Formats: sequence, C-alpha cells, structure tokens
Amino acid sequence: MDQTALFKLSYGLYIVSTAYDGKQNGCVVNTLTQVTSEPARLAVTVNKANLTAQLIEKSGLFNAVVLTQDAPIEHIGRFGFARGADREKYDRGDTQLDENGLPYTKQYAAALFSCKVVQMLDVGTHMMFIGEVTQAEKLDGAEPMTYAYYHQVKKGTTPKNAPSYQKPAQSKKTAWKCKVCGYIYEGDTLPEDFVCPVCKQPASAFEKI
Repeated sequence: MDQTALFKLSYGLYIVSTAYDGKQNGCVVNTLTQVTSEPARLAVTVNKANLTAQLIEKSGLFNAVVLTQDAPIEHIGRFGFARGADREKYDRGDTQLDENGLPYTKQYAAALFSCKVVQMLDVGTHMMFIGEVTQAEKLDGAEPMTYAYYHQVKKGTTPKNAPSYQKPAQSKKTAWKCKVCGYIYEGDTLPEDFVCPVCKQPASAFEKI
C-alpha cells in the first residue's frame, strides 16, 4: 500500500479545546469535519494519549477554532507540540470562554464552533467525538490555513500523536531534532545561535538524528 496517497486528502488546521473539573486544555488537529447540517454536527478525532481527548470524554464538550494562514509556528507549537500534562496552554491573557465555559483564543482564529458530544467512537489509537454545534461564530476574515499550507509554507512538522503522522522516509540529509517539542531542522550543521521556532529552546536542546 502506498501510504503517500493519503497526502492527497485535503485538511484544515484547528485548535480543539475543552475543560473539566478546573483543568483546561487544547491541541492542534487536522481532523475536524462537518458531518450533518440539520442539526449541525461536527466530528473530530483526537489521540487517546492526549489530555484533550481524556477531558472531552469526561466533560462531553469541546470547541474548535479554525486557524488562519497568519498563525505563527510559535502559536501552533503552543497547542500542537507542548504536552498539556506538563504545562498550562491557556496560561496567557488571550484566553476567552465560549458559551459552554470552554477556553479558546480569538488570535489567529477565523471561526469558533462550540459542541456538545452526542456520540463517541473508539477508532483504535484515537477517539472520534461527534458533537452537535451549540455556538458558531465568525472571528476573523483572514484566509483559513490548510494542512498543505502549514507544511509547504510554514514548514511545519507533524507530531507523532497526529492521525496523519507517517514515519519519515530514509534521507541522506542531516537533521536535528528539538528534545523539548520535537521540531526538526534539516541541515548539515545547526547554527550555534539557532532558536527553535516552536518552543524557543536554544541549539543546545537539539540532537542529531
């Protein structure tokens, strides 16, 4: 089977968030999709190992914002590479709450959807949550970011917990991996003054792979 055929599927890029018992968390996904219009329902799959998935199961609620093309790698990394079990992702002044009391940030967001879970499906490594939309709001007129744009223009990478993750093919290129967030820099040498664009760690936090 040619796994690269899956790259031809189109995706967007979203931050899915939830909260339960005083704990807030969010993660970046590319698996949000509309499944019905009346009533309006969205489906999203989240890796079981993610704190976000565990909190959605308990709360029965989630929201999602559509990321815009101008979202910087640092913003994407804040939700896509950092682990919610290790740090608070909503610890800044840009946090707002939707009508269900779930956190989100308007910055770099084209739209907001708040959902109440009506069905859950175990799909192996991931849980699929189908939610009925209780709130929908346009936030920014900027162009939404596609997953292809994230890779081709932003030069972003895919975390191992993402459903679209594939092991990199053998390459003759030298690469350096950030030990904190997993960002990969390609190049024969890593500049001494290099700073990780995702988590802002110095070159000393990178290892050759």
